[in-house]
Amino acid sequence: MDTTAGDPPDAAQAGRDGAAGAPLPGLHPRGAATDAAGVAVMACCAVWALVAAAGRPARPEGTLLALLAVAAGYAAGRILGALLPALAPATAALAVLALVLVPPSRLAAHPAAPPLGYPNADAALLVLATGAACCAAWSCSGRVRRTALRVVGAGAAVTALALGSAAAFAAGIAVTLCSLAAARMRNHRLLGLAGLALAATLAAGTSYAVAVDALPSGLTESLTGQLTQPRVQLWHEAVTLAEHHPLRGVGPERFGDESSGLPPSGAPSSPSPQSAPLQLAAEQGVPGVVLLAAAYGWVLCALWRSSRPTPVVLTAGAALTGLAMMATVDHVLSYAVVTAGAGFLAGMATSQPLTAEP
Repeated sequence: MDTTAGDPPDAAQAGRDGAAGAPLPGLHPRGAATDAAGVAVMACCAVWALVAAAGRPARPEGTLLALLAVAAGYAAGRILGALLPALAPATAALAVLALVLVPPSRLAAHPAAPPLGYPNADAALLVLATGAACCAAWSCSGRVRRTALRVVGAGAAVTALALGSAAAFAAGIAVTLCSLAAARMRNHRLLGLAGLALAATLAAGTSYAVAVDALPSGLTESLTGQLTQPRVQLWHEAVTLAEHHPLRGVGPERFGDESSGLPPSGAPSSPSPQSAPLQLAAEQGVPGVVLLAAAYGWVLCALWRSSRPTPVVLTAGAALTGLAMMATVDHVLSYAVVTAGAGFLAGMATSQPLTAEP
């Protein structure tokens, strides 16, 4: 007699496959609802960008392009993750490394070197490459292959340091370590994702606290020295605009136009406050920030509901959280390639491979 006949189908399936880390088909019956929620969040982000731009000389095209890039990357990740769960992320990681290292101007440390013409944006891509390589390591068999892919991931983190981004280097190393530790978190997926959510929330909260000068003076001076005074002043201006226009903001991509009318601060003119949450607060009001948080929350929820092995899920979540933390202090999400890469990694980690994984 089948001893699992009285158990729920999910529990029986988990008992057979959970220990091996294999995908658990049918484990999450509300997957379709999760996908529908993601579509709804993306649609709301697009609609609100248009609402915030209505009746103003605003430019919502940047936000719409970013959303389109995320959707395209997510679709590609879902498809390729199902067909080639190990090869697809490994190839993506190697492609990013090649794009960053091959151009001759990169060796000369030219600040506008390809592929994106901005070192911190290239470093953000390398954080995603680290996550992709480590995800591929968990999806393939053989100790040699897994070790080689983890070396590629660590190499991407070191490359970010060579570009001058200590934050991306720290994020890449953290992703690699989280990937290794994920082997012990197979039965604690939700706890791991909650920790990632807390880290992203602390990063966003700290940037806001610095912007409104709410931290102790010594800590504020230390952080300002690392972030640079001009950047912190831009954050102050973003908060000021958000306070004056809390509902719809000043309009997409109008921060540079509106901030120039604020009292002189000595900060250079900039089209962006160098922080995704603060930029949305200034340009699209509080609803824009809420939708950004909802999008990140949906990604974590989709990872929680994913049928992929927990190490793959937590590795992808760590890489996406690293990118989110970088986005709180720089405008890396302004590059469509970066947002497409984030969508690809999320799609790959929530796909349903056609073959069993190791």
